[in-house]
Amino acid sequence: MRARQQLNRGYSDSNARGLEIALTPLVFGGIGWWLDSRIGTDPWLALSLGTFGVVGIFAKLKLGYDRAMAAEEAGKPWTRGAGS
Repeated sequence: MRARQQLNRGYSDSNARGLEIALTPLVFGGIGWWLDSRIGTDPWLALSLGTFGVVGIFAKLKLGYDRAMAAEEAGKPWTRGAGS
């Protein structure tokens, strides 16, 4: 039962990350596209905000991964003398 719950949680987390990776740049790019049409700067704001969304989401994923790995490795034998 516990293994099944962990498997389902893994699928849920993966789906959430996938949607985040796909939708964040689209939302930012859409906002930029809307602003471009209002200001008349086609296509610079859409490209800039879309790129900002891509960079931001991957930075968030990298920082989250590093934090999770640090928590997972805390107290392991290969990390015990590293900070001293």
